[in-house]
Amino acid sequence: MLEDAAKIRRIVIATGYVDLRKGIDGLAQIIGARYNQNPFEQGTLFLFCGRRSDRMKGLLWMGEGFLLLYKRFESGSLTWPRTQEEAAELTEEQFHYLMLGLNPLNPKIKEVHPTKVY
Repeated sequence: MLEDAAKIRRIVIATGYVDLRKGIDGLAQIIGARYNQNPFEQGTLFLFCGRRSDRMKGLLWMGEGFLLLYKRFESGSLTWPRTQEEAAELTEEQFHYLMLGLNPLNPKIKEVHPTKVY
């Protein structure tokens, strides 16, 4: 998986909205200016989401350059934390929640009540 190949040790999610038209330089500037984080921290994956919650971008410093990741969900969307104005560090479990489309900072699995009785 990417985590092993890129030696990702830390995942930081940029809460709120980010303009996903931005490239590497724009996202790196957001990391430093808005969130007071170092975009050149090796092993740290920064994740961003725009207003449309069906896609996200990731930025990772590889030591000799940046890796820009882009993911678009074909079905469904992310539940991205929008209210906080700071970056939040995710655990590995929270990252998996995010990839399932759940809000990683407050994962809620809604109860399902079947209406049909078999």
